[in-house]
Amino acid sequence: MQAEPLTLFCLPCAGASATMYLRWKARLPSWIEVQPVELPGRGTRLAEPCVEDFERLVSRLCSEPPAQGGMGPRYALFGHSMGALLAYGMVQRLRAAGAPLPRALLASGSPAPARRDTQGLPGKHDDAALIADLRRQGGTPEEVFANPELLRITLDTLGADYRVCESFGYRESAPLNIPVHVLAGRDDAIDPAFMAAWQQETGAEFSLDWFDGGHFFIRQQERQVLSAIERILSGQRVEVPDAAPVAT
Repeated sequence: MQAEPLTLFCLPCAGASATMYLRWKARLPSWIEVQPVELPGRGTRLAEPCVEDFERLVSRLCSEPPAQGGMGPRYALFGHSMGALLAYGMVQRLRAAGAPLPRALLASGSPAPARRDTQGLPGKHDDAALIADLRRQGGTPEEVFANPELLRITLDTLGADYRVCESFGYRESAPLNIPVHVLAGRDDAIDPAFMAAWQQETGAEFSLDWFDGGHFFIRQQERQVLSAIERILSGQRVEVPDAAPVAT
């Protein structure tokens, strides 16, 4: 028997690119096909303008490859921070369109959609506030702060992403019929009750795993996080018979 592959689409946090998940390709078992999702305005899509509206960005993510007919019947969505909010928005839009839903939604380092507070986000054009926020969260290499050009790109991307988050408006809807699994850092500034509130978004299985570390616990505790992801997705594994030998 062998495990049927499951594709894990991974959405980045604010200010980041798909490269934050590249290490996972080699560190998760082969039956989990890690597919980092690149957003416009960064990484391999740096030449494209950032999309600064939540609904427009979600719509684009759902209509672009690999989403358009390319996700397949066996996939899951993972997002960290802003990426978790985008993943949630994608599931809601896919459900409304009658499209195949992911086997599970994995939300990391993000308060539940109904508990989001965008009033505390740094000013749209305040570099000092954005830099302070980057340092507070602790996920940005010091080399970025030392390189004016790289820092400018990072701040512009982060500012655009915060505007995406600011434009999100929660709409109460029927609970999802897919499992929702939440990952959280014990030292993150997010209220633990706001993490637990994800449970109201699903009528299916729910779990909440805590890890040592702050907002970027997924880097600080990478091995434990990947172990948890493997355990969660193992519940979606389907064992299929090995191919029968060809008669000669």
